[in-house]
Amino acid sequence: MRTVDPEKHEARRRQILDAAVLCFARRGFHQTRTAEICAEAGMSPGNVFHYFAGKDDIIAAIVDEDGRETAARFARTDGETDAIAALMARIDASLALATDPIQVRITLEVVAEAVRNPAMMACAARNEAVRRTALAGLLEWAQAQGQLAAGLDIAAAVDWVLMLLDGYFDRAVIDPAFDAGVARARLRASILHFLRGEAA
Repeated sequence: MRTVDPEKHEARRRQILDAAVLCFARRGFHQTRTAEICAEAGMSPGNVFHYFAGKDDIIAAIVDEDGRETAARFARTDGETDAIAALMARIDASLALATDPIQVRITLEVVAEAVRNPAMMACAARNEAVRRTALAGLLEWAQAQGQLAAGLDIAAAVDWVLMLLDGYFDRAVIDPAFDAGVARARLRASILHFLRGEAA
């Protein structure tokens, strides 16, 4: 029996997912045909189906990967010592996604699909849980360092920060006059004022 080269297997799988993301960003989940993904990836349908059972499987893999990327984006690293600096770096990275046209289109597709597809809703809920847990960990670390208000309700703060991040994303998508730089500066200041218990 021929053994599977894990690196080659992952590279081919990555090739398919990257192609699918481009196709979905152009035409959406439902309008994109599997044949288009195959053409974009430069692979035959039989080859693509060796790695994924079908288009739904590819979509689920993209959403799951987004969850892993979210976890990695918010995870602490060994060299970090300043909790607030680490927190704001994660917030900046999250805000930057709103200016990536492909990321925006895929995110909107996921949200729209989650509304009508229970399986997709479950995937999205898992990703949201990852984001909430990681953000709570950063806030607890900052609070332990004395950088945040001692009486701050971490769970409520997580809700508030995520609402601001999601609101920024929404405005960036629908407002043609949206100034990302100005909005980013205001949002960062608002978050720091709130978390530190300072007057606005």
